[in-house]
Formats: sequence, C-alpha cells, structure tokens
Amino acid sequence: MTWLRTALVLGLLGSAVAPADAETVVLRGGSLYASPDAAALPDAVVVMTDGVISAVGKSGDVKLPADARVIDCSGKTIVAGFWNSHVHFTEPVWRNAGTALAAPLTQHMQDMLTRWGFTTVWDLGSDPRDSLPLRQRIAKGEVAGPTILFAGNIFPKGGHPVYIPREVQLPEVATPEEATKWARDWLAIGEDGIKLFTGAFMGDKPVVNMDPSIAKAAVEVAHAQGKPVFAHPQNKVGVETVIASDVDVLAHTTPGERAYTDDQLARFKAHGTALIPTLSLFTTVVLDPNVTNRIIAATVNQLKQFSENGGTVLFGTDVGFTQIYDTTQEVELMHRALSERQVLASLTINPATFFKAAKKGRVETGFDADLVVLDGDPVSDVRNLARVSTTIRAGHVIYQKP
Repeated sequence: MTWLRTALVLGLLGSAVAPADAETVVLRGGSLYASPDAAALPDAVVVMTDGVISAVGKSGDVKLPADARVIDCSGKTIVAGFWNSHVHFTEPVWRNAGTALAAPLTQHMQDMLTRWGFTTVWDLGSDPRDSLPLRQRIAKGEVAGPTILFAGNIFPKGGHPVYIPREVQLPEVATPEEATKWARDWLAIGEDGIKLFTGAFMGDKPVVNMDPSIAKAAVEVAHAQGKPVFAHPQNKVGVETVIASDVDVLAHTTPGERAYTDDQLARFKAHGTALIPTLSLFTTVVLDPNVTNRIIAATVNQLKQFSENGGTVLFGTDVGFTQIYDTTQEVELMHRALSERQVLASLTINPATFFKAAKKGRVETGFDADLVVLDGDPVSDVRNLARVSTTIRAGHVIYQKP
C-alpha cells in the first residue's frame, strides 16, 4: 500500500529525532506518593534536571537549584505520571499532523490527554501518516504532549467493524502468512506493538472472529522483537483466541459476557495477561439505561474477577474513539471493583512494570521526570485522580491549570 510506504519513511525519519531539552523544575510543598503503596510524604520537594528526577525529599532537606522553575504545590498531591493504555489519534484534528499548526494540536492534546495527567499513552490504532509525524513534533517540543506508543492493527478477513467508515482501508488477513507480513510491516515503520481484532463487531450480523492460527502468527512476530500484542475480543470466542495465541493485553472487558470462567482466569494468570477495562466506553454503546446498567455490571464484575485473580490492570479509556475526555467516570467505575490505591497503580506502576519502562511509574531519584500534581489526595477520594493541577513529561510542564 502507498500509505504504508509513506509511513515507513516517516517512521525512519522519526527514529532520528532527539528529545527537546528539558528545563529544571522543582515541585515544592505538596504531599507525595512515591508509589501507589507508599505512605504519603508531607511537605515534599521533587527536583527535575535534564528530564530526570534528581532529588526527592522533605522541604528544607533538599537544596534547590538557583535557576529552577519552582511550582508551589501546597495543599496538593504529587504522584508519578499517568499512562492511558488505550487511546486513538483518529479525530479530524490529527489529520496532516506533520504540517498542521502546532497551537490547535497542543490545545486538543490538552483537552484529550494532558489536562488529565497523561504523560505516556498507547495509541491502539490510527493512521501512521498522521500519528508518526505527531510523535516527532512532540519529541522536538513543537507540540506539548505525552510520550506516544503505537500498535498497528490487524483484522480478520471480512471483519471491517461497522463503526469504522467503509472508505477507511483496513489490513484484513485470511492466512497466518498474511498476518506475519502485516505484523512485520507494522513494526518496520516504527510501531511499538500489534493490536489484533480477535472479534469484529458487525452490527446486526454475526461477529467475525479471528482464527487462532492467524492471531498466533502475528504474536510470534511481535514477541520475537520483544513487542507486546493487544487484542479486541468481542465475545467468548474472541477471548479464547486471546488465550490460545498468547496475546499480552485484553484491550477491553467483554460486555456481552457476564463473567470470565474459572478456566479463563486460570489461563490469564498462567500467561500473565493484562486487562484494560475501558468501562466508561460501555456507557455509550446503547441508549436504554437498563441495558447500560447490565453491561456496566458485567464489565465491572469481570474487572473484579480479574484483579482478585492477581492479574495486571491497566488504565485505558478508548478516548479518541469516544469523546469522554474527562476521566472521572472511568475512575469511579473502576473504583466499584478496585481500591483507590489499585486505581492509582493502574495509571502508574502497573503499566510501567508491564511494558518494561524501568524508569517510569514511581517518583524516585534517577527516574524519568514524568509527574502529576493533583488538587487533592487520590487515596481519600478516587475522583481526585481526575483533578489535575500540573502535568510534567520529561521535565517539561505540558499542562498547568489556569
């Protein structure tokens, strides 16, 4: 495909882009949770130099650099930068992102992601001709935004979902060989993982599921390069394909199923599968509130089962596909199954650990300077996770509440 060749060139160019220089920033006076399970450190100071946390301690115990930008965090709470492990850069504003004016891109990035504390995101499906240049512009400091990781999509043959316009070209595969080629091509252009539609929603027609042998072929390519694989299952068959093909991450809970089976839970645990619940997404799929309540009850139950089984839970909202930018509803729904600290972990240490980002997810000396300042304590009220005062990525302030 011509667009894939174009994306390959963009991806190779993007690999040479150096990150923008970081400023020296100090957060002073806030209460700090260095990790989700840590006790709060009151009246804390965090110093960030050249994109790295260079000092952490109590006010008065840490020397402040003379040239630092000091942000007063009195009465606020400092935590590690947030991950959204399921987003899409597919809205019209992102078209021609390589040449579009920077200000509107930064503004929409703020509306969608940075004002909610996101410093790292996984884009699970977008046009690389737009999204790869967007990543380049963020790296150069032209657009204020998070670190972006991308997953290239693969669909089953005849599985063009009804919610994606028919004119959009999709990589549909009918054989393991085709899946192998597509997975290699996606990773060659600079994508960071693969997303498989193990089940495609076809409206009033039956779900089109992906054959496990096809899914396995793509997984083998990704895993050989140390890359993760996400999957969108639409029903029980799609979930079974996730397990059979050794997919790493369930990109959604499954609203058509009341619960995971004991056998599925055991195999999730054996495979080390992670789950992105995307609970707020399911408030948008039907108009009947009674049906919505049943869907939410089922998906919250799946999250509770999965967490109690010891599985890794990752925060993700499917934003970009939905326009629910405000994360309040998602954290409230997750809190029906998880504690406040567990929700915080899904935003910070869980994804950092799962995706092997060794210097993210905690507020410690030597870690990446990705931090969020909240207006309130998230352990006392989970909704404070959506009340963001300042977002910092790689030592740069990329959002500050007016």
